[in-house]
Amino acid sequence: MSSLAISLRALTRAFGDDLAVDALTFDVAPGELFGLVGPDGAGKTTTLRMLAGVLRPTSGEAWVAGVDAAADPEGVKPHIAYMSQRFGLYEDLTVRENLDFYADLYRVPVAERAPRLDRLYGFSRLGEFENRLAGQLSGGMKQKLSLSCALIHQPDVLLLDEPTFGVDPISRRELWLILHEMVAAGVTILVSTSYLDEAERCDRVALLDHGRTLTLDRPERLQRSLEGTMLAVRTTRPREARDFLRGLTDVRSAALFGQTVHALVPEGVEAARIERALSDGGIDVVGVAPVEPSLEDVFIHLVGREPPRPGAGA
Repeated sequence: MSSLAISLRALTRAFGDDLAVDALTFDVAPGELFGLVGPDGAGKTTTLRMLAGVLRPTSGEAWVAGVDAAADPEGVKPHIAYMSQRFGLYEDLTVRENLDFYADLYRVPVAERAPRLDRLYGFSRLGEFENRLAGQLSGGMKQKLSLSCALIHQPDVLLLDEPTFGVDPISRRELWLILHEMVAAGVTILVSTSYLDEAERCDRVALLDHGRTLTLDRPERLQRSLEGTMLAVRTTRPREARDFLRGLTDVRSAALFGQTVHALVPEGVEAARIERALSDGGIDVVGVAPVEPSLEDVFIHLVGREPPRPGAGA
């Protein structure tokens, strides 16, 4: 296990009769950006909490930086930083006071603090706000502060639970740029997300549903794994079109993507054939054209349902 940053072997966690995590097995290499992807209830947060040593598994093994997280949770903590989904810093302290507190907590030598703060301020752009109370920061800035506090002791492994949840699109992009900088510097990152478009930024992803791994691979390979052709159907009645398409023998799956319907059809089924079927069914069609499958298309095909949108109350 010492050559791996993270290693799970049949990791399982039950809450009463409910299996939150069901025999997860995968490895994460040093310096890898690995994504746990799935909707609420998929087991992402429970998995991260077990890896962080704050929740004991019911069975199985979880190794982080060569340390058994179940048998020695305290031994794991010097090697990791765990950032929960919800903002957990002190809102009545300033940005700088929060960073100083975590530097004290992790016993960062005084001589090393100034260069570390300079580096953290450099990528987070929080330097000009160091005297602002954390409670007065925007959602994106709060997440950057949480990430900076997590990185103050230069951990080997970074565990991030939905780091962009509820964050505006610009801040989401900035946070992902920061994560790629961390990986380039040698940090291993395990990040959970419900945003399937974000997951395409990871080196590898595990698609989870109800605590189980549906599939695991590089995003581009997963996108190429779908057999058939993905068609984007544009219509003024997308929900009706989706439901109609699901009843056709030529359609393997159909799901809404905004005001467009993505329909997976076998090789050889032409777009014109699907357009005619919709028109014959009384649904006006603006256009039908092949598109490259996304990770969301892969997820829908595997589970047969659309994942809930983050922040949509699902």
